[in-house]
Amino acid sequence: MTSFLDPLIAFVSAHAWLAYLTLFLAALLEAVPVVGSVIPGSTIILALSALVPGGELTLQWVLLAAALGAVLGDGSAFWIGHRQQREILNTWPLTNYPRVVAESESFFHRFGTWAVFFARFVPPIRAFVPVTAGALGMPPARFYAINIPAILVWAPAHVLPGVLAVSALHEYAGPHHGHPFKHMWILTVVGVAIVVGVAVWIYRRRNGGGVAAAKPQI
Repeated sequence: MTSFLDPLIAFVSAHAWLAYLTLFLAALLEAVPVVGSVIPGSTIILALSALVPGGELTLQWVLLAAALGAVLGDGSAFWIGHRQQREILNTWPLTNYPRVVAESESFFHRFGTWAVFFARFVPPIRAFVPVTAGALGMPPARFYAINIPAILVWAPAHVLPGVLAVSALHEYAGPHHGHPFKHMWILTVVGVAIVVGVAVWIYRRRNGGGVAAAKPQI
């Protein structure tokens, strides 16, 4: 993997527009069923985000490229499932991944609509849940109401660690007063707290309302 990423990072660091395009495509392809299981989208995003503290890339554009790619990828997969219904789950190439498809459906039985949110952070089913949501008949408005907030949490969660790691190295190597990323760890803590808080709330709600519902609430 390192032999693949090193030349990629070295090349795109000199071409900012290509780096943003790579971020967009990495997030998009990671959301495509089957393709998302083999494309190291998260690794590419994390690696390229490390270019932000050095000034090669801008944080806002990195976050935007990753978020837009994820929205388009998830949305496209959802609409394919929405149009094909359950038939899509029984056609090639999804038939080559029966275990992952089954896990995606199981997510809906366990978490209902919130499966769309949680699956964004769980590879490899992240690439299968949007198409499964469409195939199981989730209304588009409900899908996007959960999917877009999930992506708005997912993008910083994937970008900021790389930014923080390299920023910390800069700080350790020498004092940089007024460094724009000096206190960015606060954003990471807030993001993690939000995800954990939502997870706990959903867990308690599902346990109190009957976790073993046979039909997913979509």
